Amino acid sequence: MEQGIETQRAQEYITRMRPVFNKRALFSDETRQYRTPFEPEAGDVVTIRFRTLKNNVDEIYFISGAVRTKMNFTESKQGFDYYSIDIEVGSEPIHYYFEIQSGKIICYYNELGVTRQLQEQYSLGIVPGFKTPDWAKGAVMYQIFVDRFCNGDKSNDVLSGEYYYIDSQSNRVEDWERLPEVMDVRNFYGGDLQGIMDKLDYLQELGVEVIYLNPVFVSPSNHKYDIQDYDYIDPHYGKIVEDEGDLLWEGDRDNTHATRYINRVTNKKNLEASNQFFIELVEAIHQRGMKIILDGVFNHCGSFNKWLDRERIYEYQDGYEKGAFVSADSPYHTFFKFHNEHDWPYNEFYDGWWGHDTLPKLNYEDSPKLQEYIMYIARKWVSPPYNVDGWRLDVAADLGHSSGYNHLFWKEFRRVVKEANPEAIIIAEHYGDAGSWLQGDEWDSVMNYDAFMEPVSWFFTGLEKHSDQFRGELRGDAESFQNAMLYNGSRFYAPSLQVAMNELDNHDHSRFLSRTNGRVGRLNSQGHRAAEENVNKAVLREAVVVQMTWPGAPTLYYGDEAGVCGFTDPDNRRTYPWGKEDQYLIKFYQKAIEMHKSYDVLKHGSLKFLKGGYNLLAYGRFSDDEHLIVVINNSNEVVNTDIPVWETGMSRTKDSVMKSVLSTNALEFHTKEKVYPASAGILSLELSPLEAIVLYANDTEN
Repeated sequence: MEQGIETQRAQEYITRMRPVFNKRALFSDETRQYRTPFEPEAGDVVTIRFRTLKNNVDEIYFISGAVRTKMNFTESKQGFDYYSIDIEVGSEPIHYYFEIQSGKIICYYNELGVTRQLQEQYSLGIVPGFKTPDWAKGAVMYQIFVDRFCNGDKSNDVLSGEYYYIDSQSNRVEDWERLPEVMDVRNFYGGDLQGIMDKLDYLQELGVEVIYLNPVFVSPSNHKYDIQDYDYIDPHYGKIVEDEGDLLWEGDRDNTHATRYINRVTNKKNLEASNQFFIELVEAIHQRGMKIILDGVFNHCGSFNKWLDRERIYEYQDGYEKGAFVSADSPYHTFFKFHNEHDWPYNEFYDGWWGHDTLPKLNYEDSPKLQEYIMYIARKWVSPPYNVDGWRLDVAADLGHSSGYNHLFWKEFRRVVKEANPEAIIIAEHYGDAGSWLQGDEWDSVMNYDAFMEPVSWFFTGLEKHSDQFRGELRGDAESFQNAMLYNGSRFYAPSLQVAMNELDNHDHSRFLSRTNGRVGRLNSQGHRAAEENVNKAVLREAVVVQMTWPGAPTLYYGDEAGVCGFTDPDNRRTYPWGKEDQYLIKFYQKAIEMHKSYDVLKHGSLKFLKGGYNLLAYGRFSDDEHLIVVINNSNEVVNTDIPVWETGMSRTKDSVMKSVLSTNALEFHTKEKVYPASAGILSLELSPLEAIVLYANDTEN
């Protein structure tokens, strides 16, 4: 009896002496620091870790479905206790969260952090066998809209009057510096693959690791999302070795008369020469240790496409079958959905994507032959001799006529691509929750709109990514930023998140630099100059700091680093200003990219929000020994703040030091190393207006 009383008294004493329960110390995630192996196969034993403040909890439970298992205490380090559990994974995904008990306190931990309520939909997860290419994790990508990047070969330029498309003849723009028109699809500036070849040294010096090209296959528009021939690089981007035929007369709309164009894009000598030059470009890129991704447009094609041939370009050319528009007996008849089965020849009643007859919707469900052909294309370009390193998929969720078929298609697409090139990446364009496609058997990841581009734009500029809406209450709202990032990021498994394209802008959205002026509008309503007036490059530099320190693959849109402005397309597709670049901004991008590539923790480390306030944001990227802290002051005032850097695993019981590795403010940026003391895990900073600072510490150095 007395022994029982003594035991109870001892337990009460321990409880009284325990530090106050500290929920900020609780942490786990899906990174390799807290899950080993990071990308397990079925049958592997996986070790999962959880962190608490030292002597701060009684028990930690790992919960997966109906299974609730007590975790084992494994070690104490830097004032933290670590618990772990080994689990054997089968062939099915595992979803899990944690239950924490500390005295009478019971709480849970999931993707969103600490919660008092069960929220299993935000569980952490493992998909056995789901791997994304290591080269793509955190890789610095550079998107090129080819026609506007660099004109390296003027002999292949689209000519004025070469053909007719969407209410007008093609137009060759002679002045590289001319700004895009409201209706710009038929204007060509001459950018090509030779231009990219000529600028590879520039891209390498900038620090680019992956080049992503907007579509490069034969097609009549400057954006080339209306593919004419998936088998060949457009000779206007590649090589024209035989250049014969006539241009259209003024006012002529009949493309059967466009014999110069017909020869350029149907002559196999031009097509094969263009493919061969593309092979040489890929080899040159690979020789520099860089990768290349192509744009795959498989939901729809173009009205010029050889399978449809609405323009009758292929009708009388040797080596081509009759198109489905031309003949009811076309071998491609089932590739499209026709609504008048008795209106041949030249049947114009077919489905167009969003009703556009220039973008015929591909009819996969009724055409196994079409699916087979597209799978051949998917395999062809990632295989020798082309050896492309992956696909970006245009409007991928729209493909097919049903959700069920869409998922079946992308499962097969992944199988085919990965079988041909296991190291190829598959990244889809998608708005909204892409979770159902990111289960390890379809896409690798997405262009990260919801968990990067949109929240970053709201926080720094108050503008929506198209510049269509300004919300002043969201500018500088760190809580909204944090909630959006955590919620939308929770829809990714870690292998997807680490390869997601983190963009500030691209060919479909306004330039981020233009958003810094807070101006709502588009080219047709505001004009070009409104996108350039009162922009703030210091705000852009702040956003780039976040881009280079956030989980995922930081992706630049060509010319961002040179100071290019523009509203949503077509204004965002201005030419690269060769010879008139903002060299100071380019130097900043070089240093920011160099920083990103110098610290492995920025590719694989954990993320934790440390502090937030109005126009104030601080977060950490960390592993067991490395700690990188990012602090943002997005206001025009000097701000003094204390940052709890101990939450990244730094010691709370002894002083440490951190060194600055990059800093930018309203006036300038610099990379001069400056030492900052962290007393008992707290870092005190004075931030100048529009300052973003990155600091680093390594436990072995401290």
